[in-house]
Amino acid sequence: MVKIGYARTSTSEQTAGLEAQIRDLTTYGCTEIFQEQVSSVQRRDELERVLRFVRRGDVLVVTKLDRLARSIPDLVKIIERLEEREATLCILDMNLDTGSPTGRLLLNLVGSIAQFEREIMLLRQREGISAAKLAGKYRGRQPTARAKSQQVLELYGQGLGASAIAQQLGISRASTYRIIGRSGSGAK
Repeated sequence: MVKIGYARTSTSEQTAGLEAQIRDLTTYGCTEIFQEQVSSVQRRDELERVLRFVRRGDVLVVTKLDRLARSIPDLVKIIERLEEREATLCILDMNLDTGSPTGRLLLNLVGSIAQFEREIMLLRQREGISAAKLAGKYRGRQPTARAKSQQVLELYGQGLGASAIAQQLGISRASTYRIIGRSGSGAK
């Protein structure tokens, strides 16, 4: 049995958090540690590497569940991939190991509760926004590019290209092209 660690933080500013995970994984006895600094919603290349690396009898070790999976469906896919390779998962802060039926049950329960909490939080957020809109206190994000339409057209009329305009005004090229297209002018 080989213990293989996976450590992840969302940003490079969280270096201390990554170092703490690596320390904990090393202390637990992980002989290989895969690490990355990427948001869980982005492609996680090191997670893919570790899932291809594990072999029969290996244990993938993470310090916390949220360092590994972004949602219940994501967690289920990861566990299925581990099971295909006859490997298990260990989550240190929960003292949970999927090598046993009890560990798998507990992981599914905890994951379901976490997803439920997130859905409740999003529901409350939507309700709060609706109440603020009714009270006239919420207007949402202001359309940045549309507010700069006149400036876009003036710069375009001076001969600047869409890329230069976008960079100068701090808006996207797509927005620049959209504004120019609506004005009836052809984009350069």
